[in-house]
Amino acid sequence: MKTLIGIATLLLAWQIISLMIGATLILPTPYQTFEALIKLFGEVDTFSAILSTIWKSFLTLLLVMGIGIPIGVVMGSNDSLYEFIRPGVMVIQSVPIISWLALVIFLWGIGWRGPILISFLSLLPTAIFTSASGMKNVDKSLLEMAKVYNVSKKDVLKDVYLGSIMPFILATFEVSVGSVWKVMIMAEYLCGGSGIGVLISWARQYVDVPQIYALTLIAVIIGLSTERISRFYAKKAFKKWELSL
Repeated sequence: MKTLIGIATLLLAWQIISLMIGATLILPTPYQTFEALIKLFGEVDTFSAILSTIWKSFLTLLLVMGIGIPIGVVMGSNDSLYEFIRPGVMVIQSVPIISWLALVIFLWGIGWRGPILISFLSLLPTAIFTSASGMKNVDKSLLEMAKVYNVSKKDVLKDVYLGSIMPFILATFEVSVGSVWKVMIMAEYLCGGSGIGVLISWARQYVDVPQIYALTLIAVIIGLSTERISRFYAKKAFKKWELSL
């Protein structure tokens, strides 16, 4: 009930502000936006664009988790390796997106690979540094104790190392899921061949502002839904894993 009241208040505020501004080119009314939204759902291209954004975002997420976490674990396990790898990761983190954009356009032109690479490189440093922090957080006294009591390497790996880095892996996952949609749609807008970002780019060219807001609404709904669902299952899996220890 409180959520519905919150949504109704938000829509009312939106309506009042749009009437005060009085310019559709800046802020259309909720009615104009939802009218554009209904029109979009009557077109096949909209569903095709949504699916395109979804599969590219999931692939990016898999690449970030599959590559970023192992690199972070290796970095965090040894101070020398950390200092050796850190500059490279910091360079990736510092390169402006516009530079990656120039690179992917020279390499592949407009298409699906550019948005995936740009999104991957944007999220990778966070995954690496968070995982490395998890490894650095491993309690050294527990390792010493395991050594004294001759605990098997398998148990040390499972109970000490994984126990320490799992919260950080979960945090990496949540941050990546929450960010991947925004980064992907922006990358599609800049160099994509299909997707929600491309539809926003076309709407901008036709100065169809209500459609831009409607597409943004779709992106927000997809992002929030995915974040909630993934967070629910990730926490469930984490609790199950904790109980198995």
